[in-house]
Amino acid sequence: MKKIILLFMLLGVLFLISCVPAEKVCSVDEDCFKAKCCHAADAVNKEFAPDCAGQLCTLECTPGTIDCGQGQIKCVSGSCEAVMNEE
Repeated sequence: MKKIILLFMLLGVLFLISCVPAEKVCSVDEDCFKAKCCHAADAVNKEFAPDCAGQLCTLECTPGTIDCGQGQIKCVSGSCEAVMNEE
């Protein structure tokens, strides 16, 4: 009986992981990076992060982005996400 429960748990975890696109898969927050160099509203796995070398961004605080501390990049349930702060 315990083997069956473990099997279902393993299948459930595999199902959840397979639902996350490869570019968003993560285990910890450090696996994630902003999806755009400027005014990011989404996140990706750092292996898929854009090359922001030499990129200049405006200093405006664009609503709905992580600009100016409005949000943070996090690993949420195995997926890189931009999590906006509650107001």
